[in-house]
Amino acid sequence: MGNGLPTHELLRLTEAVTGRSRTALFHGPALTSDERRRLDGLVARRLAGEPLQYLEGSVSFGGLEIAVDRRALIPRPETEELLELAAESVVDPDVIVDLCTGSGNLALALKHRFPGAELHATDVDDDALALAAENGRRLGLEVRFGHGDLFEPLPDEIRGAVDLIVANPPYVAVGDELPPVVRDHEPPVALFAGDDGLDVVRRIGATAADWLAPSGVVAVEVGADHAAAASALFRDLTTRVVVDMAGHDRFVIGRRPHRAE
Repeated sequence: MGNGLPTHELLRLTEAVTGRSRTALFHGPALTSDERRRLDGLVARRLAGEPLQYLEGSVSFGGLEIAVDRRALIPRPETEELLELAAESVVDPDVIVDLCTGSGNLALALKHRFPGAELHATDVDDDALALAAENGRRLGLEVRFGHGDLFEPLPDEIRGAVDLIVANPPYVAVGDELPPVVRDHEPPVALFAGDDGLDVVRRIGATAADWLAPSGVVAVEVGADHAAAASALFRDLTTRVVVDMAGHDRFVIGRRPHRAE
């Protein structure tokens, strides 16, 4: 059991199987035969290259426990940085939109942060939306999930009234090399975005200003060192580039100028 697996990963999988904390594992009773059997199965899958987070079944994100599986991209630490940047850029938002929602992690974390806000989230992938809706029901957070391409599913009445748009869109260029753990297990629709990795960001940038309220903000995660090129794609917005904790250009923050009525 666990042969060849790093100790910290084995412990995490054991916690997932038993539902016990690490302290309880060290001081509690031995694993049952059923727990050992299930753990052996997870270890074999991990050794075969399956992502640890999918095997655990959830990730911590924005103070919430978000269920994850092969239907959606695994939330990364960079996206948690995006969450904080977005949340810090607005005060008491009324309407928030999350594009390319995946597991729903950003939308649900923002609803948790701003419970009075009306949250809309969209995705082209039915499977990802089903997972996001499951997360919403389990967490008791109301988000309006819509199936379709970017802004397409949004109700027309919020056009020009959105205080915050967030997006962690696909941003890998077709042909770029990815680690096998990503390439072989995470959904391609959530990863690839044309020859330069900017196809989806390009379409967000062309339309975001039409949906934002005066002084509204859009916050988008892009590929490492792509943010300078991406920032030029946002029509009618004042943009800035923010680096991630690793020092890469990673986020584009755009604001619609306020115009006096």
